[in-house]
Amino acid sequence: MHKINFMRIAVIGGGAAGMMCAATIVKNNPEMEVFLIERNDSLGKKVIISGGGRCNVTTGIEDIKTVLEKYPRGNKFLNSAMYAFPPREVKDWFENHGVALKCEADMRVFPVSNNGQDIVRVFENILSSDKQKILLKHSVTKIEKNKKQFTIHFKNHQALTTDKVILTLGGQAYRHTGSTGDGYALAESLGHTISNLAPSLSSLTTKETWPSDVSGLSFLNAKLKANTKKKHEFSGPFLFTHWGISGPAVFALSSLIAFENFSETKPLKVSIDLFPDLSLEDLKEKLKNFAQAEPKKIFKHSIRKVIPLSLATVLLAQLAIDGQKKNAEISKAEFQAVSTWLKNIPLTIVSRRAGDEFVTAGGVSLKEINPSTMESKLCPNLYFAGEILDIDGYTGGFNLQAAWATGRLAGEASSKS
Repeated sequence: MHKINFMRIAVIGGGAAGMMCAATIVKNNPEMEVFLIERNDSLGKKVIISGGGRCNVTTGIEDIKTVLEKYPRGNKFLNSAMYAFPPREVKDWFENHGVALKCEADMRVFPVSNNGQDIVRVFENILSSDKQKILLKHSVTKIEKNKKQFTIHFKNHQALTTDKVILTLGGQAYRHTGSTGDGYALAESLGHTISNLAPSLSSLTTKETWPSDVSGLSFLNAKLKANTKKKHEFSGPFLFTHWGISGPAVFALSSLIAFENFSETKPLKVSIDLFPDLSLEDLKEKLKNFAQAEPKKIFKHSIRKVIPLSLATVLLAQLAIDGQKKNAEISKAEFQAVSTWLKNIPLTIVSRRAGDEFVTAGGVSLKEINPSTMESKLCPNLYFAGEILDIDGYTGGFNLQAAWATGRLAGEASSKS
């Protein structure tokens, strides 16, 4: 005879990991009573605004080893979760739940509707029965472990007792969505260690003011290098902004240097190679050939063949080369200087751009979590998923993919008993 399981599970945090976790429990064990607890007045606020409001659901990259390389922290830990619920299956899951998806040229996957609300609506529909309770506007203040159960205390509501707890609160990024880092204190109160925390995927502010003169100018493939003890570099698209530099390659570099300390008094040197596929000598020869073909033409207009005029104007000003010089008047030393600058644009980074942090680097120590189940090694029946863990990825759908995968794994494991 089928035994009815009246177990109660609390999933604390109604973001990507929490929603997927609750939905998985409901599917695996409909008899379980699930409480999805969220401090906001609605689910998935951060999910909705991801990808510029279009919701970058996952990545179009299907080779899992390649996907795992996109996580500067936590990639080995993610192995089990990622193979259990890879990007291909994530896409299938959402499409099977009625959300048509598209993969764009940069391998980012979005709803065809370009509306992140469609993603959240899937979970609202799954969690709509009486057995599942979505507790909105519930701020958790404390969790107590009482023998085999947990007592969850709220700011303005009656306490709740459950058999299992899954912490899926996000990091400290996007505080206006309720992602304020409260989960770290709750994890610590249950015996867990929190690593150093830092903003990741930020734009970078430069000491130099000239980037504002070319603000909006973008390049599809440049190599960015940070002058740190460990030589961090990343190639990809970036753009100049009014305050400095931004774009996917900058976000990735900022992730790699998340724990570097820099400021106006202790700046960080960064260089940009606009022509990573050309050697310095080849670039210099290219510029010389342009100049020799039209000796009477103003040099600034000749190099427009490789960079926009606005950047050519900045380049000459930075190198103190007369902007009206003709090609025939450019010396060997000046050709060398121009080529070197284009291959090694020097910038001085003084800060991360406040408010642009998409994720938090650092979190609950992965040594204390079972990667096959997401269960705590220190506190039985306590599970973790999503950004609260010391896992973060580059921009491009990787952080949501990690949230879906770890949320799914925590939901699978917690609903088995």
